[in-house]
Amino acid sequence: MFKRCAFGINVLLLFVPLALVLELLHADPMVVFFTSALAIVPLAGLLGKATEHLTSHVGAGLGGLLNASLGNAAELIIAFVALKEGLHDVVKASLTGSIIGNILLVLGFSMVAGGLRHEQQRFNRTAAGVGASLLLIAAVGLVVPAISNATAKGQGTEVDRALSLGIAVILFSIYLLNLLFSLKTHRHLYMGEAVDAEEIGEKPWPLRKALWVLTLITAAVAVMSEILVGAIEPAAKGLGLTQVFVGVILVALVGNAAEHSTAVMVAMKNKMDLALGIAIGSSLQIALFVAPVLVFVSYLVGMPLDLIFTPFEVAAVTISVLVVGFVSMDGESNWMEGAMLIGVYLILALAFYFLPA
Repeated sequence: MFKRCAFGINVLLLFVPLALVLELLHADPMVVFFTSALAIVPLAGLLGKATEHLTSHVGAGLGGLLNASLGNAAELIIAFVALKEGLHDVVKASLTGSIIGNILLVLGFSMVAGGLRHEQQRFNRTAAGVGASLLLIAAVGLVVPAISNATAKGQGTEVDRALSLGIAVILFSIYLLNLLFSLKTHRHLYMGEAVDAEEIGEKPWPLRKALWVLTLITAAVAVMSEILVGAIEPAAKGLGLTQVFVGVILVALVGNAAEHSTAVMVAMKNKMDLALGIAIGSSLQIALFVAPVLVFVSYLVGMPLDLIFTPFEVAAVTISVLVVGFVSMDGESNWMEGAMLIGVYLILALAFYFLPA
């Protein structure tokens, strides 16, 4: 299986130079968009692989944190580039898409893949409950600015931005407290089992090699993201899609490639603590770390970003968080629960497709 995956990654890596050539030749934006998107997928996969090697000697808690952090590098870079281009709707849509994509699609596929091999999989219920609660708090952080904007439309953009900045500070503080909780005071809840060489499929890389690979791949993702974002607007028009759909579904799927590959592989090895840590941890980082950081950075570049999401984006995140909370509350999972999560994601994706521009 690992040899087939490696072959597939090597083939997809050919899209990296192809995307560069097409960009230099000013090719059709739609072709450039899909080529650069396909190029990011194997790069994100390599990010996940390098992270697995980094986590080969640690427990599920730190391993999940590292994988979620570095797996989110693609989403963060894409968002930075889009922010620099002034595409605020795409930035916020990609945040929404990453959150629901990780807790519904990534976790759903992990439960299906693991459940088909193991009839019943177990994970730490307390740790899962804390993650679900944090996701609910993050959803509140997204809901409040939208409600405030809807109920007091005459208050002006300055008030909206001030409220968003204040909420970003609070969410970021909660993220730091969660790190203290999961890595220090209650570390035992997140330990799980270490990722060994058998799960990676080869002998673990030396630390220096893993760090070099992560650095080089992150740089390559940054270049591909620049090309991808530059082609978003014309490609969306050519496909007849809204920027919200492109951000929520297409861009988020591209950025989630690392989480998909790693979480599914460890779930198949019956390591649901780690799979859950990757999927939920990644969504938490998007909501509690990436979103606040983007708000902070937006002020530095002179293009303030608010946290006022569309009503349907707020509803989608809230629904996703509640569904995952119910599924994970018993500390057990099976393939049917994974199929249900994927079904909810497809319903939301279909609704985003039919949303008016």
